[in-house]
Amino acid sequence: MRLSLWPFAHQPWSDIVDAVSHADETGWDGIYVADHFMGDGGSFGPASTPMLEATALISALAARTERVRLGSLVLGNTYRHPAVVANWAATVDQLSGGRLVLGVGAGWQQNEHEQYGIDLPPARELVDRFDEACQVLTGLLREPTTTLDGDHYRLTDAVSEPKPVQDPLPLLIGGKGNRMLGIVARLADEWNMWGLAPTIAERAAVLDRKCEAIGRDPSTIVRSAQALVLVTSDEAQAERFVERVAPRAAIAGPPERFAEAVDQWREAGVSEVIVPDVALGSGNERRDHMNALRETI
Repeated sequence: MRLSLWPFAHQPWSDIVDAVSHADETGWDGIYVADHFMGDGGSFGPASTPMLEATALISALAARTERVRLGSLVLGNTYRHPAVVANWAATVDQLSGGRLVLGVGAGWQQNEHEQYGIDLPPARELVDRFDEACQVLTGLLREPTTTLDGDHYRLTDAVSEPKPVQDPLPLLIGGKGNRMLGIVARLADEWNMWGLAPTIAERAAVLDRKCEAIGRDPSTIVRSAQALVLVTSDEAQAERFVERVAPRAAIAGPPERFAEAVDQWREAGVSEVIVPDVALGSGNERRDHMNALRETI
């Protein structure tokens, strides 16, 4: 089981470096960064929450780390043209020595689209556009040239050089709807979604059927999941935390409770658990909690 850290981008750069450096030095497997420009007005803070930009942050972390995988969780397609993303991804994979995981999603956070005047289309168009974007990404990152005459993207003998160090660079898709899982089955190397084991297992079964329908071995898609994690020996505090962040998936209690959840995720086919650091504290407390989580699994 891989264990990876998700440092929230609302923190000062020095705090992010502290957490990421500790993860890099103590055997954590990966670092993931979310792609948002502000809080969502809910469990991730008000819209006024300061937020470092994801692609710059990942690039900087590539230069500050030596071992961990670096991933986007996930880049929003509505505000990032896939041809530009492909060139960025290849560059970061080059400068990190082949450690990037390119995570992409259709886009969803309404307030940032409204504030910036970025179109957030209806669900069907959103997924259609994302499907074409994934074709652009896989073409530019893996083929000498790419031509696509789509409804949303048009490329003619397009090149993207240099290619990534990894062949292929892993494409991770975040999503849970049936149509999104169909895109995962056709184009993704990795799949991610929020949720505890029962939710993941139900959606994973749908993904398996999507793979089987097109003749793909479902085991060729790596599966990852995340939930908010609070380390505490206070059961009342643990219960309040889970209730407060609902409907977000959450685990609260001693490290052994996290280990139990990891075992359940493993049974559901998950091979990487991603831990957001937002409830782990800061400084020495966060490092202690990171150590405890890693040691218990």
